[in-house]
Amino acid sequence: MSSLPNDPRWVRANTLFSHTSSNADFALIGVPAHESSISQNNAHLTPAAIREALARYSTFSTSAGLDLSGGSFTDLGDVQSPDGEEGRRRVKTAVKGLLDQHKLLVALGGDNSITYSVASSLWPDLSNVGLITFDAHHDLRDGHSNGSPVWELIQAGLPGNNIVQIGIADFANSAEYSARAKENGITVILRADLRTRSIADVVHQALDIAGAGGREIYVDLDVDVCDRSVVPACPAAMPGGISADELRQGAFLLAADERVRALDITEIDASIDSADQRTVRLAALLVLEAASGLASR
Repeated sequence: MSSLPNDPRWVRANTLFSHTSSNADFALIGVPAHESSISQNNAHLTPAAIREALARYSTFSTSAGLDLSGGSFTDLGDVQSPDGEEGRRRVKTAVKGLLDQHKLLVALGGDNSITYSVASSLWPDLSNVGLITFDAHHDLRDGHSNGSPVWELIQAGLPGNNIVQIGIADFANSAEYSARAKENGITVILRADLRTRSIADVVHQALDIAGAGGREIYVDLDVDVCDRSVVPACPAAMPGGISADELRQGAFLLAADERVRALDITEIDASIDSADQRTVRLAALLVLEAASGLASR
């Protein structure tokens, strides 16, 4: 990154994480998994790129009237080599007990396989946990890959009735996996539905379902839910996805709900981003929108 101007009256967002605290409200952790992806990628480079991109933004949300510099933040660093069975054990060790110390944990992927490794490590008993995904794909494949985390969570005890998937796209899934979602009671809100419904309306429905009875919720923000023009670093993104602004709004609204305890940002390969780094910069804004949502609780 080229040198940026220093203005003491314009505090840069990366400074939020310049101090560590064992009990900060907002905790960031990198989980640079990439080896099990269906398509080869360099998603392991992304957590560092997102952290660097935070310097492009200020700490002040004009619309929310919030200056994040008054909050408590910590960066827990990266989980080293989080792929494979041994890597998943390292993820478990790294995140175990973090919900007792922090109000919101944000995990920077890495590919979508981290949705399983992080969520299953935070909640050994998944029977009373909710899951909300923003994703073009169901992620209900068999096996262990970035295409299987939702199915792995169901196999590990997360009830399908507790799951809401937002943004599922046409021609991005098979009839068999669509049927699997229906058979397991997953609530699916299609990309086509979002043409006539607001993100706020959809998020409120998702929270009501996933968080019924006060259940704690894990959120997966798979950035390939967005239109390919705004996320060129997402290998599986399609033309016609949702806008960057819609995903930002979703991140804010979800993090503003106290039932949402953890959130991940996945499926970005920083090595293939555009010259203006638009995908990684969006991911950095998702971190800040989540932080603003938390601050608004």
